Amino acid sequence: MKILVTGAAGFIGLHVAQSLLRRGDEVVGLDNLNDYYAVQLKRDRLAQLLPHPAFRFEELDIADTRGVLQLFEAEGFDRVVHLAAQAGVRYSLTHPHAYAQSNLVGFTNVLEGCRHHRVQHLVYASSSSVYGGNTKMPFAEGDPVDHPVSLYAATKKANELMAHTYSHLYRLPTTGLRFFTVYGPWGRPDMAPWLFTEAISKGQPIKVFNHGNMRRDFTYIDDIAAGVIAAMDRLPEADAGFDAARPDPSRSAAPYRIFNIGNSEPVELNRFIAAVESSLGRTAQRELLPMQPGDVPATYADTRELEAWTGVRPQVSIEDGIARFVAWYRDYHQV
Repeated sequence: MKILVTGAAGFIGLHVAQSLLRRGDEVVGLDNLNDYYAVQLKRDRLAQLLPHPAFRFEELDIADTRGVLQLFEAEGFDRVVHLAAQAGVRYSLTHPHAYAQSNLVGFTNVLEGCRHHRVQHLVYASSSSVYGGNTKMPFAEGDPVDHPVSLYAATKKANELMAHTYSHLYRLPTTGLRFFTVYGPWGRPDMAPWLFTEAISKGQPIKVFNHGNMRRDFTYIDDIAAGVIAAMDRLPEADAGFDAARPDPSRSAAPYRIFNIGNSEPVELNRFIAAVESSLGRTAQRELLPMQPGDVPATYADTRELEAWTGVRPQVSIEDGIARFVAWYRDYHQV
């Protein structure tokens, strides 16, 4: 198959593209290489893909309507894995227009490309952030997600609604994946594994929000990539049993599905920090801080729907995953 992977120079995009190439697919990677974080890291990720003969890179912003539609017209993709987005909860507090352009305008462009060029299946990144202030645990796909607590979360909820519209109007099969705190080699430098590893390595204090009373459903990148590809391989169909009087927001009378993709084992922040300390052989200095605006105290994924749909289950524990990340970090930085 010929597959478009948007955000191919990103963390998840790199690993998904690598997995697709290993199994023999042709991959076109799209990314605008923006400077939200170090562009060199994105170029270094791309360097892992460019030597592969079945990979080709297009430097393009998904908010470029003409450029995106021309790419779809020229390539004739079988399937699309749409991972490009403006990420980050806290950044959305200060740069809201970046989210509107990338996550709303950009997603519209991808939907239009899929609609007009007979793409068989669109798989796209949603986020656990859509659960907002929900207190019921674990988070399940059928739960209401109408109270986002950040603009980032609101744009991801909007993506799910937009995708449903195209599934309903044009019978475009779409699958949204709500990612839960992905980590591992080549991860983002604005996320806790990198920030904590860097600070502890340098003997600097780490910022521990909500005074450490946090839990996250940390999910190792290899488990994520396996889930993304398994979801891509199975096209959603209209749910014959869909009850419009009691609608489940994760399925539809249209070819549309929403899944959580996580580890289904929330980890206490202190356990996470201990894993980093153990892998580094150093003790962290902790700066205890209050909860940040737009943040939530816990995330916990109910992943039974995705496991039943794909047969894929997470395999990597937090201790093993952090050890692999720290080993990569040391090698990448030559420390």
